[in-house]
Amino acid sequence: MRDEYVFYDSKYAVTAPELQDLYRYTGWGRSRSVEGIQAMLDGTSICFSARHQDKLVGFCRMITDFVYRASLWDVIVHPAHQGQGLGSSLVDYALNHPAIRGIPMILTYTSEWESFMESRGFEPRKGAMLLLRRPIEYS
Repeated sequence: MRDEYVFYDSKYAVTAPELQDLYRYTGWGRSRSVEGIQAMLDGTSICFSARHQDKLVGFCRMITDFVYRASLWDVIVHPAHQGQGLGSSLVDYALNHPAIRGIPMILTYTSEWESFMESRGFEPRKGAMLLLRRPIEYS
């Protein structure tokens, strides 16, 4: 499967417009603007992406200090590439990346992919707190 895809570990490997196109397949990111996505990329520690025939088909990102903590966000796989193990390969690539694998605590929030994330070693925990300054899309 990995032979069909090329994986990248840089936020410079994606553009905001092509990422906006990928976000349209999510329930939580459809309204993100190109300008907002670019600002998000600029402020993100490290991005991971997958391309098939030079088209962006998978993406996730981490915000981290590269020592103690990291948070995993925006795991997306294009619908035409779902069910083929690409999401698993992409998340495994991110979690096992040399810049990430030594970090003792990685956190993520999801309401849709709990069993998927559990299969990657994540454990569900209560107690998250959120300061919501304005309404956002989420599922």
